Amino acid sequence: MKLRPQASSIVFAALVTTVLAACTTPGTRVVLLPQADGKPSAVVVRAKDGEETLSTPYQRATAAVGAPGAPVVDKAEPAKIQAENKVLFDMRPPPPQRYTVFFDAGGTTLTPASQQVMNEALIAAQTRSGSDIVVTGHTDTKGPLEQNDMLSKRRAQEVVQLFVDRQFPAKRIEAVGRGERELAVSTADEVDEPRNRRVTIEVR
Repeated sequence: MKLRPQASSIVFAALVTTVLAACTTPGTRVVLLPQADGKPSAVVVRAKDGEETLSTPYQRATAAVGAPGAPVVDKAEPAKIQAENKVLFDMRPPPPQRYTVFFDAGGTTLTPASQQVMNEALIAAQTRSGSDIVVTGHTDTKGPLEQNDMLSKRRAQEVVQLFVDRQFPAKRIEAVGRGERELAVSTADEVDEPRNRRVTIEVR
């Protein structure tokens, strides 16, 4: 049996087990698990003579070794799956922690309220074992698009530097700038909107 994520899905989680019970034919079973953030996911399960797509949490595909046809799909009982695979569930990393800090107009200076949020993000990153960080800079629609692209990158780099100054490894931080392309609050062009002048921080 082969697995592959559906084209429209970037991330998926699946539990794969081997069926060895005496009363069954040996085979493989795949259960689609829900995403921690609630986003939809999917996985295509291929057998010898066909395939099935799992797109609903706790859908299950079973294929017997050497049996013809596509995998058999049914619905697993969540409580039973978790009980039977407790060790695996306990090993899952905690969900990402997300923070947003805001900036004064036209620059890379954090607002006073965001200083505390930044401290919380720093503590989370330092106390989470093996964590890495994704930092994404944003702007409002004031000014040219190209200028905002550069400003968003500078804002992201400013946040990165704050992490590095607190001894967080730079190689475990990814920084990108999105300019005005992903507004938190939709506005017309040339609008000074404080809620769009931000950096999002994902500690994972």
